[in-house]
Amino acid sequence: MLSLLDKLLPIVYMPRMINLDRTYLPFMKMHGLGNDFVVVDERRIAVRVDQSIAVALADRHRGVGFDQLAVLSDTSDADIRLTFWNSDGSISAACGNATRCIARHIMDETGRNTLRILTDRGLLQAKDAGNGMTSVNMGHPELSWDGVPLARQMDTLELPIDGAPTATGMGNPHCTFFVDDAEAVDLTARGAEMEHHPLFPERTNVQFASVIGPDQIRMRVWERGAGVTLASGSSSCATAVAAARRGLTGKDVEIRLDGGTLLISWQDDGVWMTGPTAHVFDGKWYL
Repeated sequence: MLSLLDKLLPIVYMPRMINLDRTYLPFMKMHGLGNDFVVVDERRIAVRVDQSIAVALADRHRGVGFDQLAVLSDTSDADIRLTFWNSDGSISAACGNATRCIARHIMDETGRNTLRILTDRGLLQAKDAGNGMTSVNMGHPELSWDGVPLARQMDTLELPIDGAPTATGMGNPHCTFFVDDAEAVDLTARGAEMEHHPLFPERTNVQFASVIGPDQIRMRVWERGAGVTLASGSSSCATAVAAARRGLTGKDVEIRLDGGTLLISWQDDGVWMTGPTAHVFDGKWYL
């Protein structure tokens, strides 16, 4: 006669069946100076990324985790179309480091040295800068109050905010504070506060920058919708433009971030950003 334990054992030790037919989302994990991204190529899959997928993927404990999500799609107007999601599920028109990483990936894949990339920011040019470096033209900066945009008309060079920051549009809004020591700033507290300042109706990225040498800037960044990040390409461009406008540097600037260094050059055809990239791994995320 079977005991109660004998009856239970087949249930307790029955192996759990895994459904191998579940839908999954292939992705690439990349970073530019520690500013990390998940990249999804919609040209090769049936799944379409929406806000709920972006938020779930962004969870660093239950998803994959990223500062921004970049989605590749086809377009007849350029070599590739990029759409960017912040980790809070909001859309960003520009993401310089992700654009540079994806440009490097596609150039390595195709053997090309130049690319045209369509974003909500506009049509961007990318090129191989040699020695493993990649350059992207992030376009002309927006210097007018309504181009940033700000809530009302004012001079963008020095805003009526304590610290007199400079506002710049690089496809997304930026607020740059020039301080004596960027390291001494409570970035989490100040960044969160300024992101939602009423002068910025679309919120803003926030930078704290110190001039540390001729055409050299130490900069730390709080990104809207993401928080503290180790680097930010569009923030570096905005800070370089703001520094040049204020006469603190020339138009060719070295930006030293928590994750490394970017070279920014404000030229007649736009703001060029040059730096390294990293393709960390490929994976599958099950929906």
